[in-house]
Amino acid sequence: MNIGEAARASGVSAKMLRHYEAVGLVPEAVRTAAGYRIYGDAEVHTLRFIRHSRDLGFSIKQIAELLALWRDRSRPSRQVKALALAHVAELEAKVAELQAMKATLEHLAHCCHGNDRPDCPILESLSAPQAVLPVSRG
Repeated sequence: MNIGEAARASGVSAKMLRHYEAVGLVPEAVRTAAGYRIYGDAEVHTLRFIRHSRDLGFSIKQIAELLALWRDRSRPSRQVKALALAHVAELEAKVAELQAMKATLEHLAHCCHGNDRPDCPILESLSAPQAVLPVSRG
């Protein structure tokens, strides 16, 4: 199948498919005499794996590790679990950071009168020499 068909079958855009080739997640496609990329079921299966991994927020580096583990039938599952749990910890840290940002913005919005006057604590905070950093409440 051509790149468009492989993209539709895998749920990965043609642009991302080219990117995944460029960064080495998928091998370079076989090309026709005219230079068109040709993909088979194995490549589409790999692209779906990558898409599912991206949907879970794994980085390109982590996906490369997952692909290597997926391809290694003698791998110990503890390696896969360790990688997944490390990602869970990263996600938890991001969630805490986002919650702290949300709390800061809620506080600033609460302090802003939102009327016709020009004073605005939100803009004052954003223009302060020292940025108001969200404080984690975790």
